[in-house]
Amino acid sequence: MHGPELEYIREAYDTNWMSTVGANINAAEKLACEKTGCKYAVALSCGTAALHMAVKLAGVKPGDRVFCSDMTFDATVNPVVYEGGIPVFIDTEYDTWNMDPVALEKAFALYPDVKVVVIAHLYGTPGKVDELKAVCHRHEAIIIEDAAESLGASYKGVQTGTIGTYNAISFNGNTLLGTES
Repeated sequence: MHGPELEYIREAYDTNWMSTVGANINAAEKLACEKTGCKYAVALSCGTAALHMAVKLAGVKPGDRVFCSDMTFDATVNPVVYEGGIPVFIDTEYDTWNMDPVALEKAFALYPDVKVVVIAHLYGTPGKVDELKAVCHRHEAIIIEDAAESLGASYKGVQTGTIGTYNAISFNGNTLLGTES
């Protein structure tokens, strides 16, 4: 680190804001809202924590099946398991390498009681959002959007990280390397 980074660290240290609150956290939340176009943002320790909170807010209970993207990092699925849910993996489609809307529809035919779908946008490329949303809407399912790898990407002019009922973005270095602007 050099230049402004050291100044920011010293400022945080000097003002005793070395925890999960303070002006820098507030500024980061505000910037996340400005970038994505969402109304509210809550900074957590990592994207996995954000997904875990989303799974809890979506009401996943032990034994609930949850449809999940099959081609993703384990952090997308782990929060489902933390809450006792049963991940059901949905095949990937060829065009975007993300959840296949046709496979999702077939999965609902097998498991019509599913009420939560966790969609990940892989390598900074949004999935087929309109089709996925239509399937979820038909089955009254909540979408949790894992946009950790797609900060800066948009779908038909809509920034990822604002598409689901609950959404997670990430500032982890390895997820940002996979995003496109």
